[in-house]
Amino acid sequence: MEFYRRRDWSTLGVDLTSIRTPFAIVGAIATRLYMPERVTHDIDLFVHADDRHTLARELVEHGFAKHGELSIGGSTWIGAAGEVLDVIESNDPWARDAIVSANRAPDGSPVIGLPYLVLLKLRASRFQDTADVSKMLGLASEENLDQVREVIAKYQSEDREDLESLITLGRIEFGADDTSVH
Repeated sequence: MEFYRRRDWSTLGVDLTSIRTPFAIVGAIATRLYMPERVTHDIDLFVHADDRHTLARELVEHGFAKHGELSIGGSTWIGAAGEVLDVIESNDPWARDAIVSANRAPDGSPVIGLPYLVLLKLRASRFQDTADVSKMLGLASEENLDQVREVIAKYQSEDREDLESLITLGRIEFGADDTSVH
């Protein structure tokens, strides 16, 4: 369990500290705060749709070029050294809260909070996203699980039963019962 509780934060390879537009890191990079790190080659940023033009200007100022559109809403950007940023845009009613309430990584980068990361990954419904959710929830404290339950109940209530199943599966995976994972 010590390995599973360890949180590594590798440098991103991209300096995002001077970006003034509110955003939060999502995707595989964000999972580093909630489960053991898994390998990924791109950085996913989550931005409110109203702020997309401001962020685009800042990315160009930082040497990024727009590479294309994302089918889920947003765009892909390539940096001068080949860094890949996927900017995911949302105007969902919870998007600003998700960005404003972001946690801070060891390097100060804003990382979406667990409840909203779970919400995004449940919406994506890909196998890897479901696996990530199960792992993160299996390692989460009861307080964090209650926060996740609250967000899912408010914004995606049809997934409450699936959420509980993923919590149970995550706890089984880590050999934990309801009292030992905190």
